[in-house]
Amino acid sequence: MRTERVTLMTGIAVAFARSPMVVAETANDLQLVSQGRFVLGLGSQIKTHIERRFSMPWSAPAARMREYVAALRAIWGAWATGERLRFEGEHYRHTLMTPFFSPGPNPFGPPPVWVAAVGAGMTETAGAIADGLLAHTFTTERYLREVTLPALAAGATSAGRALDGALPAGFGLSIPAFIAVGETTAELDAAIEATRRQIAFYGSTPEYLAVMRLHGWEAVHERLHAASRRGEWAEMAGAVDDDMLAAFAAVGSPAEVASTLRERFGGVATRLSFSAGYPIRPEVAGALLAALRA
Repeated sequence: MRTERVTLMTGIAVAFARSPMVVAETANDLQLVSQGRFVLGLGSQIKTHIERRFSMPWSAPAARMREYVAALRAIWGAWATGERLRFEGEHYRHTLMTPFFSPGPNPFGPPPVWVAAVGAGMTETAGAIADGLLAHTFTTERYLREVTLPALAAGATSAGRALDGALPAGFGLSIPAFIAVGETTAELDAAIEATRRQIAFYGSTPEYLAVMRLHGWEAVHERLHAASRRGEWAEMAGAVDDDMLAAFAAVGSPAEVASTLRERFGGVATRLSFSAGYPIRPEVAGALLAALRA
């Protein structure tokens, strides 16, 4: 509300824990408040959390997400035009919108919708129906180039969307990159240990096995998954060796981290953020940003 250029993005709002109508209303409000600088980033979460943490139904996540985004756009379209709302899908049904509950046209239009994805199926869906992709922190350059980008292109082609280089035309790609950055040995060691813990946590999750499998790390996943079921969270970081750390994270001084990030994601990512499960001194963060901008 106080800025003129800062974009507000959800990264992510859990779609399947919320009704499309609730999300459409909230996103419309945020688009108004930000004067057209809101981006709705949606993610499916995983089955266990949807069913057991949110107590909501789970089925066919890629197909459900495709329908979810279509429902949002149908609701926004009804508000914009005043036409009758009639959305009837397999998972969602919205057929009532009285004038009292319609906010009317948004002067800034509907917000862009970005979809989070790891697996090829959800990534293809994003390429077909979304305005951008929110890549997961638990990704590597190899997975991005060998799995994510081809799946995006396949989804775009299936929907008749043109490609602009590696991405659908007008499409955004957000990378929340693991970084282990420090200017002293002690600072960097602490950052590396915290990053190993984060990688181990994600590596224990069956839904992200595809990333591990591409690198031949299935046995590491099995070890991590078994440890997580025993509640041995503190010990799991030891399973993440230096090769795995280097594949997932940019590690080193601010200049070294900046160089790695440019090499991995330059020319592909349209948005870059940092994933760090430890405190970064403002001086270190400033040096990293300066090195990236240089």
